[in-house]
Amino acid sequence: MEDNGYTVQVENADNLAAIKDQYHVPPSLQSCHTAIVDGYIIEGHVPVADVERLLTERPDIAGLAVPGMPIGSPGMEVEGAAAQPYDVLAFDKSGNVSLFASYGS
Repeated sequence: MEDNGYTVQVENADNLAAIKDQYHVPPSLQSCHTAIVDGYIIEGHVPVADVERLLTERPDIAGLAVPGMPIGSPGMEVEGAAAQPYDVLAFDKSGNVSLFASYGS
């Protein structure tokens, strides 16, 4: 995110599960990083283009998630390794999930 002009404040936490629960991240969507961007939850390696689309469209959702750590997602590029297909999923506070974007499929 910093490479794309965003100011990032890192807060390391001992109990990530409690933070994910606090922000209603469905267990099936939980990943390695949780961020708050202008009131939205960003879970995992979500592409900047999708964060920017989220902030432009401002849908009535809690946030976006990329479950797991798919090779080829932002920050997970591996030289010589083929990118894995992955989805960016939108979720709301009730646990409803929908497709927001898809990569490599």
